[in-house]
Amino acid sequence: MDLGQNYLALAVKDIAVSYEFYQKLGFEAIPDCGGIEQKWLILRNKDVQIGLYQDMFPTNVITFNPPDVRAIQKSLKAQSVQIDNECDENTQGSAYIMLKDPDGNEILMDQH
Repeated sequence: MDLGQNYLALAVKDIAVSYEFYQKLGFEAIPDCGGIEQKWLILRNKDVQIGLYQDMFPTNVITFNPPDVRAIQKSLKAQSVQIDNECDENTQGSAYIMLKDPDGNEILMDQH
């Protein structure tokens, strides 16, 4: 199962304040991946990526960008994994699914 690239999506109160903080840790905004005015940013420090999201998620979310989220959904369903937000398996292109691990941590699999 190819989960693709992953990062932690942080639910932040003030994206500008959070961005300023993470810049001090060496993170830089990835061009064309959100913006302060859009209330979301993807940041990178070498091989580490994090996302800052204001008013999008109630909690922090583990995010994966798989090449084929529909195949992953089929595989997880075949293993009786509960999916909280399913995608339409009869479509193509961008789609996402959401599920929780046994401790209630949100997992987003977002195919771009």
